[in-house]
Amino acid sequence: MEKGAKGNITGNQLEVAVKTVLTGKGFELINYRVWDKNKEKYGEELLLENVPFTTIYNHKGNTEFLLISKRFNLQIRIECKWQQVKGSVDEKLPYLYLNTIEAMPENTIMILIDGAGWKTGAVKWLKDAVQQKKYTTAETQNKEIIVFTMTDFFTWANNTFNK
Repeated sequence: MEKGAKGNITGNQLEVAVKTVLTGKGFELINYRVWDKNKEKYGEELLLENVPFTTIYNHKGNTEFLLISKRFNLQIRIECKWQQVKGSVDEKLPYLYLNTIEAMPENTIMILIDGAGWKTGAVKWLKDAVQQKKYTTAETQNKEIIVFTMTDFFTWANNTFNK
């Protein structure tokens, strides 16, 4: 199996885990474009998938999920990044980070990052950039960027939605 195909399969497994956890917590899974055309048809506890945004390059981009909860007063865009084997995906982390602070419209963005194939220093760079609010401006200073492993995500979901 080619590395790219293997990466897609394991990346999809990360997304399946997010869907499984959040639908298990009562969120309704819907494609964003379907929901956007018929918002009144759906409830207020939603996990929208394939969520569009305009990137920093002014191109069309998509994020895996947007979590909306009226009950918990949450609106969180969720990006999933998996790197099982060494490759070039980690070189895209600065681009992802800049998109979270400059292009994604939500105030809270969660980056789920996991797998053992990340280059040494790549995940640390992302976490440091988030913690130090690198490259933020006065307009983007209030954004909350969260970097979680899958274990962190499971813990967060259990603590947040078992209230």
